[in-house]
Amino acid sequence: MSSTNSQTTNWGQFIPLVSVFFFWGFVAASNDILIPVFKEAFELSQSQSQLVAVAFYVAYTIGSLIYIGISFLMKQDIVNKLGYKNSLAVGLVISALGTLLFYPAANTGSFPLMLSGLFIVGLGFSLQQTVANPLAIALGSPSTGSQRLTLAGGINNFGTTIGPLIVSFAIFGSVSSPSTEVSVESVKAPYLILGGIFLLAAILLKVSSLPNHPATEEDIVEEISSAGKSALKYPQLVLGMVAIFLYVGVEVATASNLPAYLEKGMGFSTKDVAPYVSLYWASLMIGRWTGAVEVFTQNKKMLKVLKFVAPYLAFGVFLGVNAIAEHDLQPFYVYAVIILVLIGADIASKGNPAKMLLLFSALGIVASIIGMSTTGMVSVYAFTSIGLFCSTLWPCIFALAINGLGKQTNQGSNYLIMMIMGGGIVSWIQGLVADATSIHTSYIVGVICFAYLVFYAWRVQGILKSQGIDLNTKISGGAH
Repeated sequence: MSSTNSQTTNWGQFIPLVSVFFFWGFVAASNDILIPVFKEAFELSQSQSQLVAVAFYVAYTIGSLIYIGISFLMKQDIVNKLGYKNSLAVGLVISALGTLLFYPAANTGSFPLMLSGLFIVGLGFSLQQTVANPLAIALGSPSTGSQRLTLAGGINNFGTTIGPLIVSFAIFGSVSSPSTEVSVESVKAPYLILGGIFLLAAILLKVSSLPNHPATEEDIVEEISSAGKSALKYPQLVLGMVAIFLYVGVEVATASNLPAYLEKGMGFSTKDVAPYVSLYWASLMIGRWTGAVEVFTQNKKMLKVLKFVAPYLAFGVFLGVNAIAEHDLQPFYVYAVIILVLIGADIASKGNPAKMLLLFSALGIVASIIGMSTTGMVSVYAFTSIGLFCSTLWPCIFALAINGLGKQTNQGSNYLIMMIMGGGIVSWIQGLVADATSIHTSYIVGVICFAYLVFYAWRVQGILKSQGIDLNTKISGGAH
């Protein structure tokens, strides 16, 4: 991206906006700490513990349906009616209301009430997702919109990296002498504080210079009443909806079942799993930072250098936050070698979204099989490296699925956002498989998900080629 283009981004408006991307990542990854805590405190099976993921991610779909329903009844898109800035603030307030339920839930020891709180937080995030992604594109030149989404995705991944560490610290206390006792009461304070931060962010965004009705809004939002179902006529979208469902599913299921594997397969205590959950989510940050280097330069020689610098810079962030948390870094140094596989795959894909999807999904299968067929730290590194290979899949699938949709692009995007519910459903399915077999064997669910993504990468090339669409274009994207 040239310096001229970069100056078209309104940084004064964009920087406040990316705070919501941080919240999405922080809460989503923190759920992986709640799962083992709730499992022990409420004496749940593995599949029951995955209801945490189900409640949170299904809320995205329910929220989208509510959004479509209200828009249909109003005969006007609700975001168009309220405005972008106002809609963001409303979404944050809804999420804040969800965190309030953690207080009575903790006092009464109610797991259903805890799930209800997470569900409402997810409802708020659904509205924020609907607004924030197109708004990020609108805050500057359309030609640099995808780069702004990539930067926002990097902030999202910073949230996923530090979220498990902060919530684990809040629940278990001092890192030097953490409590071994699991208490639902300890969950109350961090989520009430988070709710307060949501409200503060809503106020700050409301008084910020963010536009309520961006100039490009007519290009971003279409009237729901005239949309119909024409977008579903495109096979790349229909197959892509399944792909998004399974991609988010394998990404979330790998992380949400990881604590159980560390406890049962490796003998870890609940208080010690946070650094490894953090490593998994940091792996997505490592991959996305690698794919975002074009934000800084288009010089080919410099790009080659940054392809190696960016992932290790992101890895350094992970090591840094864990050093601050006083965790032993020795087990993580070997991961620097695994990152070389990511770099090689990124270079080999040459930015073609279909090639990248196929190659990274195939590596996801390899990592899953290695994890299932080994024990000890080798298996742990294999399972966490799945995060590296998931890192670029969201923008790849999204770009392929909406390619060629024309006026139905926004409708297609909404259908894809609804498929985020796969994060909850696939996690629950893996939990059922774990209960029926073992947590180690349950990662076969991930292999199946990746296998479909390989199929989609192969099939969509033919579909788009028949529509006269060339895929030899560099892609980048944000986060969910």
